[in-house]
Amino acid sequence: MDSKRMRRAMTFIIVVFLAAFAVIAATNWDRVKQKLGFAGETPVQEEAPEEEGEPEAEEGQIGNNLSAFLSDETFFDPEVKFKSIESYSGRNVFLMMSSVAKDLRIMVVDSVGRLVTGTDFTVTIQGVGEYTDTDMDGVIYVDGLRSGEYSVSLNEQDGFHVPNTITTIQVRQDIEYRVLDNIEYLMLTEDDIDPEKEDKAVNGAEEDADGTENMELQFDNGSAKLGIDVSKWNEEIDWEAVKEAGIEFAIIRCGYRGASTGALVIDPRYEENIQGAIEAGIPVGVYFFTQALDEVEAVEEASMVIHLIENYDVDYPVFLDSESAGGKGRADDLDSDQRTRAHRAFLQTIEAAGYETGVYASRNWLNERIDMTRLSDYRVWLAEYADVPTYDQYYHMWQYTSKGTVDGISTNVDLNLCYMNIDTSINHSKNAAGYSGVVNGDSGNVPIQGD
Repeated sequence: MDSKRMRRAMTFIIVVFLAAFAVIAATNWDRVKQKLGFAGETPVQEEAPEEEGEPEAEEGQIGNNLSAFLSDETFFDPEVKFKSIESYSGRNVFLMMSSVAKDLRIMVVDSVGRLVTGTDFTVTIQGVGEYTDTDMDGVIYVDGLRSGEYSVSLNEQDGFHVPNTITTIQVRQDIEYRVLDNIEYLMLTEDDIDPEKEDKAVNGAEEDADGTENMELQFDNGSAKLGIDVSKWNEEIDWEAVKEAGIEFAIIRCGYRGASTGALVIDPRYEENIQGAIEAGIPVGVYFFTQALDEVEAVEEASMVIHLIENYDVDYPVFLDSESAGGKGRADDLDSDQRTRAHRAFLQTIEAAGYETGVYASRNWLNERIDMTRLSDYRVWLAEYADVPTYDQYYHMWQYTSKGTVDGISTNVDLNLCYMNIDTSINHSKNAAGYSGVVNGDSGNVPIQGD
């Protein structure tokens, strides 16, 4: 290509470019003037009068602000309704279940393992029906079930985040005297209940006392050991002073079942008492005040006791405290057969867990309210406030006064003599206690050897 043709081509290209630029500039002339600083005041555009009726919605994006929808109050639905299972603001709840025999205890607990009270939760047991927590205590109890596997789900509840799962459990036909794994979910403190209505044990031995009881510390009584039993009623205890006073063992209340509601309650001073006694070098046992109505509840009580003592060295037996709750307790009207069956279930469960166990009761209670011939395999802790007890059956320990005084304890305290051979070198109570005890005869307390 010669130079003349080259010049013509270049001229043509420049003309086309300038023409295109002119067209673009003319199209956007207002913006060009603003960029160059020649723009005057922008004329105000009058709004068109509104047409009657709804304006026709325009499709597509208006303007270049892609986040404008966030400030548009009409963009979102005015109210979003979530099901309880979808609510992020709800409280998480879960199901825990246990079965002793032909029954099902369903507990609604929160994420920290506390019963959720104050709400009428409903569960569905597949093939059986729906059950509601009408008293809103966090527990639903169903009895009269056949043995087999059951599937349970928690129905939706406003304000709660309900698991979208089905839980299965095996219901047994016959009772098994074994510790319930999740008993801690049923255990309460006195902050959760009304202690004045629930902690109502009445010492029958005081009612039966004949005025001859010895309230002094009895050190010289053959091979018997001198001990005390304590609970919250004895207030704060200086266990080092108790040890210095010559006390050789302590039976500590770990808890009780409420006389009114049947709640399982931890004695508020249990932990400090058992730890204080052990640290002072005093061997310990425990006792539990029962208000069980049947074998199922007795297994629950025993499970609670095992849960409370499993981390401690318990040398003396676990005793079931069997006495009245003032005539108005939930278990006060049980007949001898019912009470004995419940007691035996407690004792068998404790024994199956590997601990020595027995019954505490007054002389008249042992004679009239329990069939002790059916509990002869277990220890007996007699409460009789007399110079010489008149109970004529076999017993292993004797609570001889409730009015004793011991250094380190500001209140009156129960004093006891123990006739069992306790091997405190064994850290676990199983087989730690020997079988020696006493039975009253014509010549008084005579040590004898058991089977």
